[in-house]
Amino acid sequence: MQRGMVRATVLTGLAAIFLTASHAWVQNPPPPPPPAPKAQDAPKPTPNSDQGNQTDADQPKFDPLRAERDIEVGKYYLNKGDPDAAIDRFLDAADHKPGDATPYRYLGEAYEKKGQKKPAVKAYQKYLDMYPKAEDGEKIRKKIEKLQKEIAKDKALS
Repeated sequence: MQRGMVRATVLTGLAAIFLTASHAWVQNPPPPPPPAPKAQDAPKPTPNSDQGNQTDADQPKFDPLRAERDIEVGKYYLNKGDPDAAIDRFLDAADHKPGDATPYRYLGEAYEKKGQKKPAVKAYQKYLDMYPKAEDGEKIRKKIEKLQKEIAKDKALS
């Protein structure tokens, strides 16, 4: 008989817990979802914010470490005989470290290897304008002079 009382007490307790829990759930329904923002309330995106899903064009321009890496990769391409890839890397380096003359020196070399004399002269000249006391300045001036003579000769032949 005592067993029956224990069983009844346990069942009564479980029923009370179940009813209390279900009663509490019925009493507190989940909150409604927030209203959708109107089109005019949506915040406008700001350029150059620190979001991970931005494209390369949205990234800050000044990045000296990237510029150094671009120069190294550009030199690799130049040595491998791919001046087009080298030119792209040197232009990127110039974009990411605007005050650095180094990319222009290599850019001139890449244009020269590609046979594009006028852009080579421009790049070499920009290098010297930015770094007038360059250690290799005399060598670059001679290259510019040689290229200008070749340009004049090509012009006279056409």
